[in-house]
Amino acid sequence: MKILVTGGAGFIGQNLIKKIIDEHEIIVIDDFSSGQLKNLSNFTKQIRVISQDICNQISVSVDAIYNLACPASPKQYQSNPVQTMRSSVIGVGNLLELARTSNIRILQSSTSEIYGDPEISPQEETYWGRVNPVGIRSCYDEGKRAAETMFVDYHLQYEVDTRIARIFNTYGPGLHKNDGRVVSNFITQALRDEDLTIYGDGTQTRSFCFVDDLIEGLVKLFEYEGEDSYLPMNLGNPQNINMLELANLVIELTDSKSKIDFLPLPTDDPRQRTPDISRAMKLLNWEPKVDLTLGIKETIEYFRFQDR
Repeated sequence: MKILVTGGAGFIGQNLIKKIIDEHEIIVIDDFSSGQLKNLSNFTKQIRVISQDICNQISVSVDAIYNLACPASPKQYQSNPVQTMRSSVIGVGNLLELARTSNIRILQSSTSEIYGDPEISPQEETYWGRVNPVGIRSCYDEGKRAAETMFVDYHLQYEVDTRIARIFNTYGPGLHKNDGRVVSNFITQALRDEDLTIYGDGTQTRSFCFVDDLIEGLVKLFEYEGEDSYLPMNLGNPQNINMLELANLVIELTDSKSKIDFLPLPTDDPRQRTPDISRAMKLLNWEPKVDLTLGIKETIEYFRFQDR
């Protein structure tokens, strides 16, 4: 098939392309606001790259779409909140129209952020979440929620073949050292023997899924043919860890002299985030396999190689 990967120059995009490049013809659309062209350097002879904002009209002929276009790091999406919301509404609308008029399948990379600061743990897909609609994170949280609504409505009204992946924290090779999220921050600081910055008291928890596991889940969801295939599905690692434990793990694995510096918790930062992946396990026969310690080791080595 000829597959369009929007946001293909980003962290998850480049890893998805690596997974499917031998089986499909790939077209990448990216505005390079957060992704980097060098992330596609290993595929330049095999893919077509279009520098474009998905908020502009999209004119390509393809057989399927993976939409990964939208900055996922708070540092990135909060730097231009209007554009973040536009990409999740106007951009997603453009892609859904392309899918509708071309009669093709489209997958949306949604996020665990749609659950906001959850009152229950773990979070299952039927949980509606607790989101501040006018906070500093709202452009991303509410943008992705609106995108999910559009995907379901296009399926129900126009019978567009849609998939929605609710992606939880993902890490691994390909992650940019200045990404701004906790794994990249901790590793970068530890390799420089700088103090690791923890926001809050360090008891807040996250779950971390190695990128290879996440990509396997994305492809399985894309290929899933069940009647409920249009409904959102959690993809993430159900094993959680608090930030203080993660910081100490990174310090140990990097043999760093770093200490820990505690700063105030940002506004609307969730206290807990853990996926219930029962649906993915049942319908896709999928669950993460890579142990956190092993995955962090591989990510550390990737960061060290980038600094050479």
